[in-house]
Amino acid sequence: MISLTTKPNPSLLHHSFSTSQPFYPNKPFKNPNPNHTRRKPSSTTTVSVLQWNRKPELSGETPRVVVITSGKGGVGKTTTTANVGLSLARLGFSVVAIDADVGLRNLDLLLGLENRVNYTAVEVLNGDCRLDQALVRDKRWSNFELLCISKPRSKLQLGFGGKALIWVVDALKSRQEGCPDFILIDCPAGIDAGFITAITPANEAVLVTTPDITSLRDADRVTGLLECDGIKDIKMIVNRVRTDLIRGEDMMSVLDVQEMLGLALLGVIPEDSEVIRSTNRGYPLVLNKPPTLAGLAFEQAAWRLVEQDSMKAVMVEEEPKKRGFFSFFGG
Repeated sequence: MISLTTKPNPSLLHHSFSTSQPFYPNKPFKNPNPNHTRRKPSSTTTVSVLQWNRKPELSGETPRVVVITSGKGGVGKTTTTANVGLSLARLGFSVVAIDADVGLRNLDLLLGLENRVNYTAVEVLNGDCRLDQALVRDKRWSNFELLCISKPRSKLQLGFGGKALIWVVDALKSRQEGCPDFILIDCPAGIDAGFITAITPANEAVLVTTPDITSLRDADRVTGLLECDGIKDIKMIVNRVRTDLIRGEDMMSVLDVQEMLGLALLGVIPEDSEVIRSTNRGYPLVLNKPPTLAGLAFEQAAWRLVEQDSMKAVMVEEEPKKRGFFSFFGG
């Protein structure tokens, strides 16, 4: 059995959730049917450790400038940025998400904000608008804001690079409304100029990967580039995990991925068909009620990001001659 655990915390309250149980942050758990006897966790139940009795403690100096990258396209960078960003906002932290993918920006679509992007960072740098005009505030959570680098199909100035993005981040730090707690940078795929621009102002990174060899090769390459750029705080999120394929030895386990890349584990996101629906609706997973397993996993990853915590995958023998399933434990 693969068990994903965090360091023990006496303030944790343990609850067992099936996929049909609702999850509402900052509200105490109530059994919807008090006369019903809760069954013991089985192979169809995900066991979560949810911290109801406290708010996560922000670690490190603010603003935390985090680049979310992977190298390979299609592994879930933008989905991670949207869901982790909104999870941070729901936890009470101010967040600015920067879509640094110039040619193929999609973060505004996933957030349902595409019709409200009137100005971009390029127009701010050209003096055509103020920074506060380019920031799009989410109506659902006012402490979450989006900033796009440029408009689709527009030619980006050749002079726009890492120094320009550093200026944008510095402007966010010194704005009158106050410095945000988190600045999340959605990095474009590849390791070309767009990648170099996106990672330049960051001081920590979240590497998104899937358990396949092509994604892992690219992730290993990106890890080396991040370290060469001086970013030492690198954590990874393993996305699109399917336990049925792992049991059949058709997919690498999270333990295998962690041993191959040697990175701290921020979160494990199970494969979820709801991702496509939420993307098409412009409604991130973490806002769903009741939540999906992937939504819960993103929320727990955001909690660990706040406290600079991590998970660890270990092998645990559950029953002889039987494969176990994933238990997701979070903080």
